[in-house]
Amino acid sequence: MKILFVLTSHDKLGDTGEKTGFWVEEFANPYYTLLDKGAVITIATPKGGAAPIDPSSDSPDAATKDTERFNNDAEAKERIANTKVLADMNPDDFDAVFYPGGHGPLWDLANDQTSIALIEKFNSQEKPIAFVCHAPAALKSVKNADGTPIVRGKKVTGFTNTEEEAVGLTNVVPFLVEDMLIENGGIYSKKEDWASYAIQDGNLITGQNPASSELVAELLLKK
Repeated sequence: MKILFVLTSHDKLGDTGEKTGFWVEEFANPYYTLLDKGAVITIATPKGGAAPIDPSSDSPDAATKDTERFNNDAEAKERIANTKVLADMNPDDFDAVFYPGGHGPLWDLANDQTSIALIEKFNSQEKPIAFVCHAPAALKSVKNADGTPIVRGKKVTGFTNTEEEAVGLTNVVPFLVEDMLIENGGIYSKKEDWASYAIQDGNLITGQNPASSELVAELLLKK
């Protein structure tokens, strides 16, 4: 199994002066779930080089067994510090693609033409495309071959409006994941805030929040 992980290169949280990036747990859990099953993982970002970690996801409150493992894993940290350039990646070389969340993707991956084309290619090849939490933001401008939004008529989930409200960023983010998925015709569903929830429709796999990263990884593994 060759799996491409696509992380954000964006580290500014709107105009707040605070940092953002990718959410460690949403990377670490799927990374180890898949790695331990023998997957060969390649990590890429729009700009290449170091992928920014959201400082909030590196706090003791957000710690899990997988984030602890990541923090003690020199090789994984080295790979995050030296990601490949997304434009150099060829979908033909991979069996699936996975996007971890964090707020960063709302700013870069949602509008990144390379990422959009990459997801469209994976989708046309009917390979698994998986996203968790804020990462479904990367689907915002992705289209099917007929020009319709990729999520139209598909069962999807992603970070909820109420979860965004709970973290106090509703007015900071460029758009709300839940609203965007619904506006693009997705059949959006969710569980209560912070509950673990993931859904699969064909080759498209989406998870609601950080707690859902393991479910997404397991669905991806099965697929």
